[in-house]
Amino acid sequence: MTQKNKTMEKNGLSEKLAALFSLKIGNISATLEEPGRKFFCGDSRLMDEDDVADFSAEFLNLITVLLGSKEPFNRESPEFHALEMFFASLSRKILLRGGNVENVVRYTQLLQHTLIGALETDSGIAFSQSRSVLLYFTGVFNELIMAVFRAYLEEKEQALHVQEEALRETATPITEIWDGVLTLPIIGTLDSSRTMLVMEALLNRIAKDHARAVVMDLTGVKNIDSQVSHHLIQIVHAIQLMGSNAIITGIQPEIARALVSLNIDLANITTRASLSDGLKEAFRLMDIHVSRKAEQ
Repeated sequence: MTQKNKTMEKNGLSEKLAALFSLKIGNISATLEEPGRKFFCGDSRLMDEDDVADFSAEFLNLITVLLGSKEPFNRESPEFHALEMFFASLSRKILLRGGNVENVVRYTQLLQHTLIGALETDSGIAFSQSRSVLLYFTGVFNELIMAVFRAYLEEKEQALHVQEEALRETATPITEIWDGVLTLPIIGTLDSSRTMLVMEALLNRIAKDHARAVVMDLTGVKNIDSQVSHHLIQIVHAIQLMGSNAIITGIQPEIARALVSLNIDLANITTRASLSDGLKEAFRLMDIHVSRKAEQ
């Protein structure tokens, strides 16, 4: 069969299917609601029956438009893109309501079989024995499943991005304890990526708040090596380059021993035993005097 004849056969097939959809759309839509109710209207209540009915009707409308278009077999056509976006939207809706991608994929697969069965019932033609019809709908639904997965991955990436932003906030809990005095408790390990994160956030706060002293508390750091100490010194030097005083507090005995064994020079760095002592030193450097209120 020539390419021209194949194209004519395809166009004839799509026209027949479009005509059948237009003629039997009410019956087919009602049949297609059953998979939706099965997957989304049970205990999970991801959709109500009106939602399922609206979705089924809209799906049939979109696929009828696709079949009646100039290029019903073109996966790049606007009509096919609209159908993909419709399923991507469904996927996002189900995910936001607490569903999972497996339900949407299984629903899409069942929708394909139900659609072919409904067409057979309303046309009297055994589409299950028609290679052309099966190939067409298999291709369409495979692409729709891919659209569902793409929407799922986009939602997961967005969720991960939100989580990363939240971690950024908790990883750098910088607090202005007094006008011009910032505190930064460091908990856990400083690796290269976290050092850059802490440094960027801290330098931005120094510039924003015109901070004159930064108290870095290491009480939550349980171990240190040469790389971690190097990152720590980097942060201190960056603070000093911004014109602020860097004060390190809460160095534990094991950390002090490790720093000595690593020959880390802290001669030009102010250290204090506790956060309280560090704040007192910051106040002293800024000529701020804090006194206990006399009892009446």
